[in-house]
Amino acid sequence: MELSPQDALRLNVLLASRPQAIRINESTMTVFGLSANGEARIELNPTGRDEQYLRRVRELLSGQVLGSPGGYPVYLQRWTRMGQMRDESLEQLLLLGEPEAVVATVCAQGLTDELARRAWWAMEDASNARHMLGKPAVVEGRMGPVLAAYLVEHLPFESEPEQQIQTVRLVLQQGLLPTHEVEGLWRKAQRKPAYYVGFLGARPNDLPLAAAAHPLHAALAQDLLSLESAGNALAGLLQGVLSPAGQAFIETVFKVFEKPSNQEVVNLALDFVADYFSAARPGGAVDAALEELQAEAPTWLGTSIAARALSELEGVGAAHLTALRVLSGLSYGVVRPVFRDSTAIGSLMRRKLQPVLSPLVGELTTLRRNGR
Repeated sequence: MELSPQDALRLNVLLASRPQAIRINESTMTVFGLSANGEARIELNPTGRDEQYLRRVRELLSGQVLGSPGGYPVYLQRWTRMGQMRDESLEQLLLLGEPEAVVATVCAQGLTDELARRAWWAMEDASNARHMLGKPAVVEGRMGPVLAAYLVEHLPFESEPEQQIQTVRLVLQQGLLPTHEVEGLWRKAQRKPAYYVGFLGARPNDLPLAAAAHPLHAALAQDLLSLESAGNALAGLLQGVLSPAGQAFIETVFKVFEKPSNQEVVNLALDFVADYFSAARPGGAVDAALEELQAEAPTWLGTSIAARALSELEGVGAAHLTALRVLSGLSYGVVRPVFRDSTAIGSLMRRKLQPVLSPLVGELTTLRRNGR
């Protein structure tokens, strides 16, 4: 099948005008071109079956843009979705009228704010928006708030908790949402607790929850700040945990573990908690069961110079320092004995997790303002 002479001519004219992006509406058989002056529109006149005709259209575009008349190599899908496209080819990918080429563009590490604008015109999609908000250039550019607003609007339609968490974490990046939108997401988290996990990952020290400081905070704050300024990162961590912001973090973790919906929610929450307490584990993350973490903590208390300095402060007990150390080691290893051979979700998963969550919550309780 050949393109009609009229369509072939108009497509070549479109490409000669150096468009910024091209998209194809398959249901209406229309080709759109984006330029600095607006949109161009070509209504196709198929000479055969629509599917075959569109393949010929894309072959013409690919031949002119990439010098490859075979069309975009969709067999590279996995590779391109990992962000492995060369930066210099990204503009060309947006001229192919191929959805997979747009996905390759938004996944690329070299994506700029301008390319994000073109890609968004070519293909508005929640997954694309999340990929783009993973790039600092987009977050800091004009497209960041646009993509964040779209994701917030479509968040109620996300049914998978993992996507909800990722979306909330991304839109909460600095400068993307106004304060009232952030507070609105927090209120909605009461009905969709997975949102809380996104908050833990995005702004652990700036949660929209009013919490009072731990009773020890006022008495220890000055000493802890002095130790921190002398290079004791563990002191800075404890000072933060005892502060109102730290207590808000702990209360939010309790909200998450009260009724997690599936295994991914638990895994992500464990990772975010470990990251928050990471100053208590300067050697880096570990993969260990909770019993192993609790058994190792006393040895650490006896050998860590930072921990010994804190233990000399009135009111700081071994239990406080042990909790910091144990919580810094949380990972999938803690729940592996439960999740390894189980696909349980919901109430069944929560029952299976009780032997792990109960002692874990006990460590958190040690650092909680009311201690219960």
